[in-house]
Amino acid sequence: MTTLGKLGTLRTALAVLTGITAVYFTLVVVGNLTDFGTNWQFVRHVLAMDTTFGDPDVTWRRITAPVLAVVAYALIIAWEAAAAVVLTLACVWWIRSFRQPAHGDLARRFSTLGWTMSILLFAGGFIVIGGEWFQMWQSKSWNGLQPALQNFIIAAVGLIVAHLPSKELPSAATD
Repeated sequence: MTTLGKLGTLRTALAVLTGITAVYFTLVVVGNLTDFGTNWQFVRHVLAMDTTFGDPDVTWRRITAPVLAVVAYALIIAWEAAAAVVLTLACVWWIRSFRQPAHGDLARRFSTLGWTMSILLFAGGFIVIGGEWFQMWQSKSWNGLQPALQNFIIAAVGLIVAHLPSKELPSAATD
């Protein structure tokens, strides 16, 4: 297959989608580390529930200890960094799979892991825990549900595309 012919393949689409997601996570980590305070404020306010409706039936859940907000934020950054590494490795495997198609299975596994990590963070962490447990949806100032949904959708699309049946990629492992 010619170089031009490879550009229109599922393998190329997956390499690009994986690479874009890896770059995104890398930039998020760099931003969170170089401007720690901005997103720490976000995490702190969501956990403190200080901009929600203030209903005592749910505000008992609030966490106001600054050290716990820093720990939560540090864990988020560490998770994002791990996802960036996994997705970067997946992108490398996708690129290698152009010359050695057998690398496609490893690339798919790494992409699947990275996008699953993204879903756990954005759907599980931000939408479920932040949005519902800490009632983030009530806040006009500190509501991150829309960006969380966008990131969930990107990861979900990546997972779906990575597991489409394809003649050019080895069958997805069933284990």
